[in-house]
Amino acid sequence: MPVLAIFGPTGVGKTGVAVELAGLLRERGEEPVAVNCDALQVYEGLEVLTGAAGAAERAMLPHGLLGIVPVTEDFSIREYMPLAHAAVDGALAAGKTPIVVGGTGLYLRAALADLSLRKVPAFDQASELWSGATRHPTRIFGLDMDRARLYARIDARVDAIVAAGGEAEARRADALGPGRTARKALGLNEILAGDLETMKRRSRNYARRQLTWMRKIPDLTTIDRTDLTDAEVAAVIYDGIGSAR
Repeated sequence: MPVLAIFGPTGVGKTGVAVELAGLLRERGEEPVAVNCDALQVYEGLEVLTGAAGAAERAMLPHGLLGIVPVTEDFSIREYMPLAHAAVDGALAAGKTPIVVGGTGLYLRAALADLSLRKVPAFDQASELWSGATRHPTRIFGLDMDRARLYARIDARVDAIVAAGGEAEARRADALGPGRTARKALGLNEILAGDLETMKRRSRNYARRQLTWMRKIPDLTTIDRTDLTDAEVAAVIYDGIGSAR
């Protein structure tokens, strides 16, 4: 039973695709579970700001490693990797289908592979981080789309974060005193300052970096989802893994 992974830039719709894919997998008798590989969605109390799966989405697809760390604490890949391995291994042992979902390239690799972590190199350096070796048979799908449409989605996502209570969430986190890593949550400082244009610009820049990471991942199946709905993207992934199951 292979592990599935869905990666891509912020705003591209990874969670929606994972939820739709879960529905297809359940139709053929599988029990899918998601494993988060977003470095900031691990924090409790930053769900709106980081675009984590909401209650309705989690009801359709259980998510692991979301909101597990107090916002006041620091957390790194060294703490994340054993938790991710345990989540994936536990799902497989229970006969479930793990879907690793998120947009942090290094966390994706840590969830799928055994990394020494003695020294984490830059993404453009040759290293074990970009080897094809994974702990279990794995299919990785990368979501891409037309840049202008992606950036428009990102801008709309920032507005949606504000409308969904992102400012109140940011103020609660700020009052608690976020740890060093949680303070890096994209948009936290900008939304506190009411500077949404900077938040949008930084989000677009982050998406470009994520796409650079994505191009370095070996054995990745890229899907251009520009004109595809979440359900249609899920169907492409489902058809792609059909022969392997």
